Amino acid sequence: MAGKVIITCALTGSGHTPSMSPYLPYTVSDVVDQGVAAAEAGAAVLHLHARNPEDGSPSPDAALFAEYAKGIKARSDVVVSFSTGGGTGMTPAERLQPVLELKPELCTLNLGTMNYGSFPMIDRYKGRFKFDWEEPYLESTRAEPFISTYADIEYMLKVVGPQTGTRFEAEAYDTSHLYTLAYYLDQGLVQPPVFVQTIFGTMGGIGPDVDHIVHMKRTADRLLGDAYQWSTLGAGRYQMGIVTAAAVMGSHVRVGLEDSLYLGKGQIAESNASQVTKIRGILEALSLEVATPAEARAMLGLKGLDNVGY
Repeated sequence: MAGKVIITCALTGSGHTPSMSPYLPYTVSDVVDQGVAAAEAGAAVLHLHARNPEDGSPSPDAALFAEYAKGIKARSDVVVSFSTGGGTGMTPAERLQPVLELKPELCTLNLGTMNYGSFPMIDRYKGRFKFDWEEPYLESTRAEPFISTYADIEYMLKVVGPQTGTRFEAEAYDTSHLYTLAYYLDQGLVQPPVFVQTIFGTMGGIGPDVDHIVHMKRTADRLLGDAYQWSTLGAGRYQMGIVTAAAVMGSHVRVGLEDSLYLGKGQIAESNASQVTKIRGILEALSLEVATPAEARAMLGLKGLDNVGY
């Protein structure tokens, strides 16, 4: 399987709001349908956030995660990764409850507290928000950081992982996060293979420059050696360029409407599957093979669909 590329598709996220795209899924049926279509297009992993099906607002509700996961499992063998990032204003306990209840194969592990700014999007959509929650939610990111303390990380490593059998998608928004991960790897609290998602172009994280990709890769190689599987995402308009550059360097890739609402310059993406199809075509044009869900499970050391709690 050396050289095979895992495509992750992040279906909906919590940063974009429904007014920004008519194609952003937030009903249960839309999330499930778009997830299955993305898997059929070539995604081996689906990254899930939950949203209130009435208005699209971010939700930590384990019952929603269960509906998504069961609906996808009934139609696909794709790997499902639950986000524990949730949305602004959620407590760590709220964000972790779906993982504790449903025991997915993968969940995210955010490697530090950080400013995560969505408020610059307000001016672009001012006067066009469909739901009352959207603008105040975006504005809240100006004052409220995303919280993931060392105590939160250690709880996930010492309690959540062992209790559920869920492995982690370690999210690194900057070089310092790789050092945090290396510390816990050295402590024996993180077990290889570590799935490391390096994130470029979010406000508050490292910028979307190829130099930064190289720097993050060199740092991860030095700190983590052969203990990790590397994946990359680019935010917004940088999405396809960043993941293509990283793929050439040996990275797995992530796309999806959580990360960008567009398929190309000025062209809004009409589905998550359209982004998966585009990056798959780019990868195959570069003579890179796309991993199946079974191959992704083997590379990431996952427990398999028979051992989830949904």
